This record gives sequence, structure tokens and C-alpha cells, in this order.
Amino acid sequence: MSIPKRYTMFKENYKDVADAYEAMGDAVHRSGPLDDKTRALIKLGISTGARMEGAVHSHTRKALEAGLTAEEIRHAVMLSLPTIGLPNMMAALSWVDDILDKPGD
Repeated sequence: MSIPKRYTMFKENYKDVADAYEAMGDAVHRSGPLDDKTRALIKLGISTGARMEGAVHSHTRKALEAGLTAEEIRHAVMLSLPTIGLPNMMAALSWVDDILDKPGD
């Protein structure tokens, strides 16, 4: 799966900041008992609720890497419907599909 060009440029231009950001993320993930799939679904849910398109893209890729299926990922987003409403859920579902429907990913 490809890393977005914007993030690659960020890492090239601000290596120390990117390294620190990634180290913090790794530490947070290691700090508790949740497994990879559960953490991936939580991060996808947070991104969906916050209406963060780039984060939904990123966490969809990470969910796939954690072994979640397209059906599980879409279901996680659909669970947001009663809380964030149809238009917001539909937007997030379209962002998930940007990744799931991408050839070669």
C-alpha cells in the first residue's frame, strides 16, 4: 500500500518531527492491551466521527494491514450512522471506498 505523497514530503522535509510523531504513535499503540484489529477499528471510528478524510484514508489502509476485511471496515463506518447522521456516514463510506476500490491496493 502506498504512503501518500504529502506525508512522504513531510517526512523528507521534517525528519526529526516525523520520527518523533511516529515514535509517539508506536508508544501509544504498545501502551495497552488492545489487539491490532481493535485499535485499527477504533482509529477508523475516531477519524469517521471527526470527518477527517485523510485520516479515514490512512486508517482504512492500516485496517487492511491489520487483517480486517472490506466488509468489516465498511460495517465499522456504517455503525456511525445513528451518531453522526446519514450525510456524514456516507461521506466517510466514500472515503473508505477511495481506498478499498483502488486498483493494486
